[in-house]
Amino acid sequence: MSSKSLTTGDPIQVRCTQCRKITGHTIVAMAGEQPAEVQCNKCQYTSAARKTAARRAVDPQKSEREAWAAMRPGMDSARAADYSMTAAYKVKSLVNHPVFGLGLVQRLSGLQKMVVLFADGEKVMRCK
Repeated sequence: MSSKSLTTGDPIQVRCTQCRKITGHTIVAMAGEQPAEVQCNKCQYTSAARKTAARRAVDPQKSEREAWAAMRPGMDSARAADYSMTAAYKVKSLVNHPVFGLGLVQRLSGLQKMVVLFADGEKVMRCK
């Protein structure tokens, strides 16, 4: 797994010296291979980057999209039930949503809620 090197303008997660929390930052200046100066995306404060705290920003829905891509070939859209808030669903049943498209019920969460995996990530949907 190769990772691309950091460049000016890339997003990273570091501790903001103004907010005093780990937040998203944008690299403003580089010193060789390491970020030298970063700007907080929350408070817009610009500060020197700490070498040990820099981490790449992670796309939280990347693993959900990869899981969807792996499961999609085995799904038969003809078996999918049209989504309705008043219908009851079981885990691993296929749902056809008018906006999100084809989805797979991952789990039932709480009263009248279910988590459905669509092509663009998980969504919490109402059900019976």
